[in-house]
Amino acid sequence: MSKSIIRDINLAPSGRLKIDWVRQHMPVLNVIREQFEKEQPFKGYRVAVSIHLEAKTAYLAEVLKAGGAEVSIAGSNPLSTQDDVAAALAVAGLNVYSWYNATDEEYKDHLLHLIDDQPDIVIDDGGDVVQLLHTERTEVAAKVIGGCEETTTGVLRLRSLAKQGDLRFPMIAVNDAQCKYLFDNRYGTGESVWSGIMRTTNLIIAGKTVVVAGYGWCGKGIAMRAKGMGAKVIVTEVDPVKAIEAYMDGFHPMNSLEAAKLGDIFITVTGCKDVFTRNHYELMQDGAILCNAGHFDVEVNKSDLANVAISRRIVRKDIEEFTLQDGRKIYLLAEGRLVNLAAGDGHPAEIMDMSFALQALSAKYVLENAKALTKQVYVVPKEIDDRVANIKLKSMGVTIDSLTPEQQAYISEWNHTT
Repeated sequence: MSKSIIRDINLAPSGRLKIDWVRQHMPVLNVIREQFEKEQPFKGYRVAVSIHLEAKTAYLAEVLKAGGAEVSIAGSNPLSTQDDVAAALAVAGLNVYSWYNATDEEYKDHLLHLIDDQPDIVIDDGGDVVQLLHTERTEVAAKVIGGCEETTTGVLRLRSLAKQGDLRFPMIAVNDAQCKYLFDNRYGTGESVWSGIMRTTNLIIAGKTVVVAGYGWCGKGIAMRAKGMGAKVIVTEVDPVKAIEAYMDGFHPMNSLEAAKLGDIFITVTGCKDVFTRNHYELMQDGAILCNAGHFDVEVNKSDLANVAISRRIVRKDIEEFTLQDGRKIYLLAEGRLVNLAAGDGHPAEIMDMSFALQALSAKYVLENAKALTKQVYVVPKEIDDRVANIKLKSMGVTIDSLTPEQQAYISEWNHTT
């Protein structure tokens, strides 16, 4: 077994079944795995992966290992690691540093162990590993060739570092690839958030008023799915253009304090902090449900919620009840952490197939182009986006047209007369 920090190695058989299940539903990664096994692009390199440690992430790690990499992996959220999956990876020879419900100190310690394995390539989710490489492990950062970032939150942190001139190695913004945000952020988040909410609460969505805070690609997916299940959807935004878009998509953009009076279920997906605070809680209806789909647990202000409550208790797995002075009850799901992963299994395998294919190919791109890349944040090259899309289409039995040489010449020419 590898050098790992996990809960229980005896859970490995259960985790292996989960990994084998998703592998059957990730055809794009399977094609890439075959290529990697032949070419061994990562042979002699160490890859550190910090993404929500569940079965789909585990299969990405195994694909990288099949390509010759020495892989170390840790979770990117204390509540999303599945201990049986972590055990299965440890048995498979990966270095695993993660367990479910880690304390803040344990979570950080796991990430530091990951970094201390001296990675050449970093695949991050939310930017926590990169942050530690730029603060507490700068000596390790000096040998990092580059890496990839999975989320909107992480990309924002990277761009902030790059803008200040402090980014120590090149990073690929996988989150900004079309095959990521158009499908993972929209369809993946839209489905997995509601799966987590419904599994946790066992309540109906039809007829309820849902407040979606943030109308980026994730917010669009959540709102779309809510509407499809019969909910009335309110959107809160700070971006006037996105507010108009929400309106024209059939939703109701509204000030968050007004929305607080009307909502039955509140979902934050902004990447910012203090989206809902004491001012909102004082206006919410009895029985209001709060949850977060952003990366960090700061969007729902938990301190304010605790301060306005006269009592609190766990009423169901992943549901905490806060009773206010006037008897109203507000419910918080999954401690305000990512509800789709902390209280569910995350995005569907078919969706993460594309996102993780982008990760694998982008990591390979970083290695192959290391000498040409500077310490910046790069977009995923179009040829990688297109390759993932084409493999996905082929796996679905779909064929599309291609331009003829004459058509290509026509659209490339500006001086048309007809």
